[in-house]
Amino acid sequence: MSDKNNLICDPETGVCGPAGEGGELEVIDFSQPKKTIDLYYVTDPICSHCWALEPTLRRFKEQYGDYFNFHTVMGGLLEKWHGGPVDPANGINGPADVAGHWREVGEQSRMPIDGSLMIDNPVHSSYPPSRVYKVIQKHHGDEKAYEYLRRAREALFAFNENIAEASIMTETVNRLGLNGEEIVEEAEEQGGQQLLDEDFALAGRLGARGFPTIIMVNKENKGVRVVGSRPLEYYVSGLSQILNETPKPKDQPSLSNLLDKEKLLFAKEIEVMYDVDKSDLSAFVQEQLAAENYEEKEVLGEKYLTKEN
Repeated sequence: MSDKNNLICDPETGVCGPAGEGGELEVIDFSQPKKTIDLYYVTDPICSHCWALEPTLRRFKEQYGDYFNFHTVMGGLLEKWHGGPVDPANGINGPADVAGHWREVGEQSRMPIDGSLMIDNPVHSSYPPSRVYKVIQKHHGDEKAYEYLRRAREALFAFNENIAEASIMTETVNRLGLNGEEIVEEAEEQGGQQLLDEDFALAGRLGARGFPTIIMVNKENKGVRVVGSRPLEYYVSGLSQILNETPKPKDQPSLSNLLDKEKLLFAKEIEVMYDVDKSDLSAFVQEQLAAENYEEKEVLGEKYLTKEN
């Protein structure tokens, strides 16, 4: 009968482990790249192209985030609607004009956007959810504030909720495990706008004139700017230029770990993260996740996964 126990301790080397292993000097590099880059992501809660960028930006952060400190900056896309044109170059004179533009962005990016809200119950300003972001950031840190930004965008674009309304903002904050009523109330006080004005000033100093804008700055204060929603290679190329070396990507997180962290992932986000074709998505998900650990749903013709508790 063969011996199934291969755990043998070698008296000469002092190694206990599977037979045949150990005994040689092995050099392992556990060091992480030194974060010498500051990355500024200038954005806004109602920016449709920022929503379209989500899949690529997540992958960039996951695989190259060890090289940079990530800073989200609120840019102030819409203070209020008024009688004149808001964005005449793109044919935006009022909220109803936004609906068609949003739907086009959603169809092109496959990050679902309903848009009919802007006809029936338009967002009057992007400042209220931006102020809530800043108050959460002040009291609970960047990570929790970024989670709020994500949940607000899901609510607005995919699920057609008016994220400038106090009740929706409160509910969104509550789902983060925070006190939505207190945070929304503080955001509407003078201090909330002061926090937001600080971001506006920073965006101005960075020279950001549109959204999304990503600016990477090294310790010599030299930078690169990428404007708009671009493919991953644009951001990797910019990082390479500012580092003066080719950055090494980390492996992507497992789908299970990513879903645990994000709670909701749209099909396009999974496809971009793992280089999966749309036609192969269902098979990939079934291979990676136990059926009892997620729920598959659909909105606006696009599949998405939610984490089952």
